[in-house]
Amino acid sequence: MAQNLSGVVRQASTLSLLWGVLLICLGVLAVGSPMIAAVAVNIFVAWLIVMAGVVHLIVAFHSREAGSVIWRLLVGLAYICFGGYLIARPALGVASLTLVLASLFLVEGIFDIVMYFKVRSTMRAIWILLDGVVTLLLGLLIYVHWPSSSAWAIGTLVGVSMIFSGITRVMVSLAVRRAAAVSPGRPTSLAA
Repeated sequence: MAQNLSGVVRQASTLSLLWGVLLICLGVLAVGSPMIAAVAVNIFVAWLIVMAGVVHLIVAFHSREAGSVIWRLLVGLAYICFGGYLIARPALGVASLTLVLASLFLVEGIFDIVMYFKVRSTMRAIWILLDGVVTLLLGLLIYVHWPSSSAWAIGTLVGVSMIFSGITRVMVSLAVRRAAAVSPGRPTSLAA
């Protein structure tokens, strides 16, 4: 049983480690080409919005209430129009997305800092705090320089956040591996 648990932890930490390395590599690419990264993020989000609109339309046709059908059709069409607008006008989309990204960074940074205080007794928890502080500062930096720097800032800040998130994931994965190797029979308190 202990060998099975150790193997599962090793496999999960390996996948987590690979994900961390991929995040670091993608982050470096985003920092190297911030405008391309900003437009790519905008287009990705725009297509997600279009797909959400399509889902709303599909659900509307499966709804049985007349008012619900009309409402879902209108919401679905609004999503599709808004997503299409972001695809057609990526510069405006990048500026708008910059504010959304700043908000997400602020929330993520606060949650990471709160998580640190919950797991601070575990190995390498300081990386979670560092990730939270850096992400929070990046969110504040976006607000300070918006809208003039949104064309380059969004790609750069996403890249830096990805690098720090990747480093954090690598460090936590290595800590989980070490903890599992030291005590293969006991479950660890730090998950990959």
